[in-house]
Amino acid sequence: MTAPAPTGDQRRWARYLVNERAEARVYRELAARRTGEEREILLALADAEGRHEAHWLELLGGEPARLPRPDVRTRLLGSMAKRFGSIFVLALAQNAEARSPYDDEPFATPAMAADEKIHHEVVRGLAARGRRRLSGTFRAAVFGANDGLVSNLALVMGVGATGVSSQFVLFSGLAGLLAGALSMGAGEFVSVRSQRELLAATEPSDFADHVLPDLDVDANELALVYRTRGMPEAEALARARRVVAVAQAADRTEPYRLPAEAQDEHEVVGGAWGAAVSSFLFFASGAIIPVLPWIFGLSGPAAVVLALVLVGIALLATGATVGLLSGGPPLRRALRQLAIGYGAALVTYALGLLFGVSVG
Repeated sequence: MTAPAPTGDQRRWARYLVNERAEARVYRELAARRTGEEREILLALADAEGRHEAHWLELLGGEPARLPRPDVRTRLLGSMAKRFGSIFVLALAQNAEARSPYDDEPFATPAMAADEKIHHEVVRGLAARGRRRLSGTFRAAVFGANDGLVSNLALVMGVGATGVSSQFVLFSGLAGLLAGALSMGAGEFVSVRSQRELLAATEPSDFADHVLPDLDVDANELALVYRTRGMPEAEALARARRVVAVAQAADRTEPYRLPAEAQDEHEVVGGAWGAAVSSFLFFASGAIIPVLPWIFGLSGPAAVVLALVLVGIALLATGATVGLLSGGPPLRRALRQLAIGYGAALVTYALGLLFGVSVG
């Protein structure tokens, strides 16, 4: 006797089942590349997906004879997790967890729907850790390349629209590349160096450490120092008393210094030279793309069309990268970058046409 065809509910449950299994594998793949607390968190997420899997298995009455494939998004996550195991996978997983199908699913328990919401926040927190580990050098690289693409495309389009020779367009593009890359590198160096100097100026110093043993434990002004750093009065006084008591009990043969762990820590913003060199190179790598058609001898409409195509592909890539890193929709960010780049090129091209006509 032939088994009855699966109902619509059962087909939907089977899709949920395979997606939960695939998501659990993604988290285990990521956990295999992590250690410590992050590994434990990812394995806990995988276990939670396993509980959801068991729910759908129970509704289906056991393992179905045939199962659908996981959806494209989940398969992409699994493939990336195996090959990269990076922040990009976590950013994609963050977006995926935000689109839980269980909010309107009558056969999902309220706990399952709540789990998915919490998973989004957990993955968001893990992705945020990865974003914080990205130094200023990487930030300068991504945005430097994008700036080079947009600014030099606009430059060569505007110059080319005036009707000058292809050699002049090429020279203008190379000059714009060099000038922009130097400007970006210098600006990034000044920015990062200034940030580091400002942070250094706010860090606690050891200027008065050697006099700590001479303070009165019960009435000492070290508490005022901690209050200037944002501590409540009672907490500042308690900490000051502990620090002075330890200082007075220490060996007096050498000047006393606070232990390193008692000092406040500031966010690392990256190295100034690394950010500057990275910004220079990546701006140049972006700015060279619009000039490539003229470098290889093309001219006229063919060079313009090829430049637009090459820059469009690069803008989509950088926009999607920024979208992933920010936790936003990659496609929307990519299209936004494309629209901005092409918009700037269109404006300068129109201005170039007007200028060329007026000069002619």
